Parts: sequence; C-alpha cells; structure tokens
Amino acid sequence: MNPATPESARDELVVIEPARGLGSLRAAELWEYRELLQFLIWRDIKIRYKQTVLGAAWAILQPLLAAAVFTLFFGRIARIASDGVPYAAFSFAGMVLWTFFAQGLSLASNSLVGSSHLITKVYFPRLMVPVASVTAGLLDLAIALAVLLIIILASGLGVSLRLLAVPIPAILALITAVGAGLWLSALNVKYRDVRFVVPFLIQMWLFVSPVIYPASTVVPRLEAAGLPGWLFGLNPMAGAVEAFRWAALGVDTHPWPLVAVSTAAALALLATGAAYFRSVERFFADVV
Repeated sequence: MNPATPESARDELVVIEPARGLGSLRAAELWEYRELLQFLIWRDIKIRYKQTVLGAAWAILQPLLAAAVFTLFFGRIARIASDGVPYAAFSFAGMVLWTFFAQGLSLASNSLVGSSHLITKVYFPRLMVPVASVTAGLLDLAIALAVLLIIILASGLGVSLRLLAVPIPAILALITAVGAGLWLSALNVKYRDVRFVVPFLIQMWLFVSPVIYPASTVVPRLEAAGLPGWLFGLNPMAGAVEAFRWAALGVDTHPWPLVAVSTAAALALLATGAAYFRSVERFFADVV
C-alpha cells in the first residue's frame, strides 16, 4: 500500500484470501450477506414463474400427476402397501416432499454456471447461490402442502397436532438438498457433464427412497438379511419422507430412529459439501 494513502482509505481496504481449516466456512460472512441471500431467493422465485402459463400451479401439478400415475400402477395394479392409508394420499404426500427436494437439487447443481455473470464481476459468498436455489422452493412446498391438506380431508384421514411436526422433515429435506447441491454445483463448474448426471442421479435416488413404497417393507428385509435396519436411514430422504408421512397423514409408524440416522447423514453431507465448496470456491471466477 502507498504510504501516502489516507488512514480512512486504509480502514476500508479489505483483502480477500482463501481461508483454511474450520475458518473456511466463514459463517459470520454469510450472516453479513443475509440481505443478498434474500435477494437471490426472490430472484430465483421470479425466474421460476416468469413467462409461464400455469405459474404456481406447477407446484401442484407435478406431484399430483406423478401421484396419479403411481396410484394407478403401484397402488391399484401392483398393490404396494401404504401403511394403512389410501395409496393416493400416501403417494402424493411422498411426492410433495420429493418434488421439493428434487427440484432444489436440480436447480442448485446448475446455479453457479447460471450465475456466471455475477460470479465473474463481484465478490460475495458463492455458497449463497445454491442455497438460494434450494430455499426458493419452499414457496412451492407451501402451496403443495395446502393441496395435501385438502386430499387428507377428502380421504377421511383427519388432521391432528402431528401437522405441527411437518417442518422437521421439510428442514431435513432442505439440508439434504443443500448438501448435495453444494457438491454438485462445485463439481459442475469444473466438469460440465455433471449436468447430465444430475437427472439420472435424482431418478435413481427416487427409487431408493420410500416415496412409492413405505420404509416398513424395506427395514424388515434388511434385518432378515442380517443387516441392521438403520442402514436404510443413511439415505437422508428415507427418514425425511417417513417423518413427513407420519406428521401429515398420521400413519402408525415409528420413524424417529430412522430420522435420527438420516439427520446425521444429512448433516455430514452438508458439512462435507460446504467444506469442499469452500476449498474450490476461489477458482470459480476463472473457470465458470
């Protein structure tokens, strides 16, 4: 720095350097940029519905149409168990949470490449971009939950205080989407073919999650094979979907041991994703 630089200018100078170790997460910096995060979330919401014919109705149609197909083929023809509730409500409840997760993961994986015009021009915590992409989906989730409530009442299931626990699996799904999104978005900056892998990954993830079938049919088979049933919980969405149905539909299951394992797995995914994201963040502007 030039010695003649005024003292006030020196105080305003900020040197941005890559942090190492636990400091690489820079939690305080994320809080300082919280208003920017709100702006990015609002931007993603507007982009999602801009120049669309149906607008927010897509938040309802996607899980509703998928649930209708699943009900026909898996509920009526294959007669898959549904924890004692009508399969239509069972499958729609699973698809509501799954759609939130899948869309968030898909958008987050491409968020950095799609925001290259920002990343190459100004500094801000890049981690906010994929986080905003996932968080913006909460609006769709809220809309779909209103329709789910109508289906619950139409099915004669009734409502209970368990509905107050719905935010727990929603937060678990959010953490899972953010954690996986951090990994995939960072990898996508360097390896652009990641965007072709993501749809396949989401499709495979759907079939290993209890969306079209209950966890009660998987855990006993794992135990019969000599494996602990909690292994199923290593898929964070397994615990999230089971807990969501327990809260929304009032199914007579005990998902909390599974939720505990899924929560640990989701937090590990988030921690490792954030650490990897921060470790390669300094290269984004050069290659995006």
